[in-house]
Amino acid sequence: MNPQTEFVMLCKNTTDTYPKLIVGLGNPGLRYEKTKHNIGFRVIDALYDKMHTSNNTDSSATKRVTSICNSLVIQTEFHDSTIILAKPMTYMNNSGSAVAALINRYDISLTDLCIIYDDVHLDIGIIRIRRKGSDGGQKGMKSIIRHLGTQEFPRLRIGIGEPVGDITDYVLSEFSKTEEVEIEQTIERAVDAIDVIVQDGILAAMNRFNGR
Repeated sequence: MNPQTEFVMLCKNTTDTYPKLIVGLGNPGLRYEKTKHNIGFRVIDALYDKMHTSNNTDSSATKRVTSICNSLVIQTEFHDSTIILAKPMTYMNNSGSAVAALINRYDISLTDLCIIYDDVHLDIGIIRIRRKGSDGGQKGMKSIIRHLGTQEFPRLRIGIGEPVGDITDYVLSEFSKTEEVEIEQTIERAVDAIDVIVQDGILAAMNRFNGR
C-alpha cells in the first residue's frame, strides 16, 4: 500500500462499541517517507496490513479517500471494535489540529485515543506505552497537547536513538541498514502492542511491551 495515495477506508458495519482512534505521527510526502520522524506513519501502514488481512476484505469492499480532517484515514472493524487509523497530513509540528478535528468528527473519548510517535530519548528497539504524560520535547505531541488542552491520553513511543548532531537533521534522516532491520522488528512489536490495547486494554499492553 502506498502510504500517501493508496490509503483506503474499509466499508464495513459498525459495532455498538465506542470507536478507537489510533494516530501515527509523521510528515507527508516521499521526501520524508523513510525518515526517523515518520515511524508513526509506518506503524499505521503495518496496522492497516494486519487488519486488512484479518478482515479478509476483497477489493470490492474498499473505498479510497484522500483526506478527512486533514488526515488520511481508515475506518474498519477489528476484534469487534470500530477502529479508526489516521495519518495527519498537517506536518509533524501541526499534528494537533488534525487530531482535535478527528476527535470531534468521530466523537472519540480520550481514553480511546492512542498516539504513535518517535522518541529520541529511547534507544532504537524500545517501545513505551503510557496512559498519559508530557510531550517530552516531541513537537507533534506538543501540538496535540496544546490543541486538546490535556496530557491525559494514551500514547505509544518508539525509540529512534539519541541525536547525532543537530536534532532536526537527525529526525529527518533515514535509518542505517543495520538500524532498519531492528526498526522493522520494532514496528511489528508496536503492531502487536496495539492489538493487545484493542483486545485487552492499555494496562495489559504496558505490562507486556514496555521494554525491549
